[in-house]
Amino acid sequence: MWEVNLLVTPTEHTLLAEDTPLSISLSVSAEDSILSSHRPSSLFSRFKKVVNQCSTPIPASFNMGISFSPFKKLSLQRKRSSQSQCVVRASAVSMSQEAKTQNDSGSQQTTDGASTRKKVMVIGGDGYCGWATALHLSKKGYEVAIVDNLIRRLFDDQLGLESLTPISSIHNRIRRWKSLTGKDIQLFVGDICEFDFLAEAFKSFEPDAVVHFGEQRSAPYSMIDRSRAVFTQHNNVIGTLNVLFAIKEFREECHLVKLGTMGEYGTPNIDIEEGYITITHNGRTDTLPYPKQASSFYHLSKVHDSHNIAFTCKAWGIRATDLNQGVVYGVRTDETAMHEELVNRLDYDGVFGTALNRFCVQAAVGHPLTVYGKGGQTRGYLDIRDTVQCVEIAIANPAQPGEFRVFNQFTEQFSVNELAALVTKAGGKLGLEVKTTLVPNPRVEAEEHYYNAKHTKLYELGLQPHLLSDSLLDSLLNFSVQFKDRVDTKQIMPSVSWKKIGAKPKTVAA
Repeated sequence: MWEVNLLVTPTEHTLLAEDTPLSISLSVSAEDSILSSHRPSSLFSRFKKVVNQCSTPIPASFNMGISFSPFKKLSLQRKRSSQSQCVVRASAVSMSQEAKTQNDSGSQQTTDGASTRKKVMVIGGDGYCGWATALHLSKKGYEVAIVDNLIRRLFDDQLGLESLTPISSIHNRIRRWKSLTGKDIQLFVGDICEFDFLAEAFKSFEPDAVVHFGEQRSAPYSMIDRSRAVFTQHNNVIGTLNVLFAIKEFREECHLVKLGTMGEYGTPNIDIEEGYITITHNGRTDTLPYPKQASSFYHLSKVHDSHNIAFTCKAWGIRATDLNQGVVYGVRTDETAMHEELVNRLDYDGVFGTALNRFCVQAAVGHPLTVYGKGGQTRGYLDIRDTVQCVEIAIANPAQPGEFRVFNQFTEQFSVNELAALVTKAGGKLGLEVKTTLVPNPRVEAEEHYYNAKHTKLYELGLQPHLLSDSLLDSLLNFSVQFKDRVDTKQIMPSVSWKKIGAKPKTVAA
């Protein structure tokens, strides 16, 4: 069961006193929520029942600003007087707005010289990169709010998957962070594809920067079937467009830090520059966006995002940084290691698991490392500790109004074969017998190719990387061994084929 805590926040023309918020709790199971997104009437009736039992006067009409579905907005109207209105907002922690003076990286100077905390909204803050980033920024002194519809947890339920690590609910995570650090993280539960919800979150929190992780981030997931391909593009492109419009309408000075992907570039037979390339053609020279060669419906959604952001920077003067991130590995950051309820998720399956994480889990349970095709596929990689560091650097050094910056966010390049060799060597030191098996490549990609991507801009701004070392591999392997009893070996082999994607929805057999 999920417990949804709702806070009725009065606006003007309300029957509630401004200092008397109304708290409502409603227990909702996964089946009641997104799994029943096409049958929301049961949720409405249950919510009405709870509202009708409240002793506190309810405004004449209100909108339920929490969405459990990526496709439908859950709204509820209660007619009593056309002059009364308030918004229902999901709340998990104290919504205190007390001003605090801190001498840390999260502070900024106001016009009168006072020091205030910089507000950062982390969209997708319940996910793998988002959760680690939210905690890191909070510890650094930023005032943080998480916006998330919690759909990543639903994907596991849909596909029969589970994180290697047991992960607490977002509400328990935030409560634990508060108890350990005394720092509040605000929570807005809803779908950014619903602009009314996003607008209310923006107006309530008033972010100085938005870190946008709130996208379906798996290439294999986007290639399962037509419905998931459509969902990926709709969720990612429309969600990002809504964020851009929210910045334009409500926080025009807000800096957008958007997580892109190195996969936008593909594997060209020339060096990959950071976002732009200078070309001389027929005697004329210009600097143009680097050509895109996306390799899945997911990567294509990221390309569309980049084009939309670049256009709005030019047309509306939005300031934006596009972080074209490589493949992330690892699970621990200083913050997530503070308590078991703060532990991050670690995916090892063939849909959401990234290469190095998957290999370490496979080695821990004695499964041969699954190298796709010839194994010459080369990509940029980085430690999750560097993900949060890069985001912090981008926030602390914002783009100028109208500027669309592109940073290639990775620290090292490896081929799949090189990763397999590193894991085999590290596993041997721990007494693990690690073998490798070549698996038919489910993807459509070059398996042997030139790859040299530039990545200097974040270093110039102060990035201190955590390079892949024997000690880090030992740590990740030991972590995998610790939780190996949670591994479902049926989820290890790839099950999604780029060529066999079909129009009919695929389900998981019981």
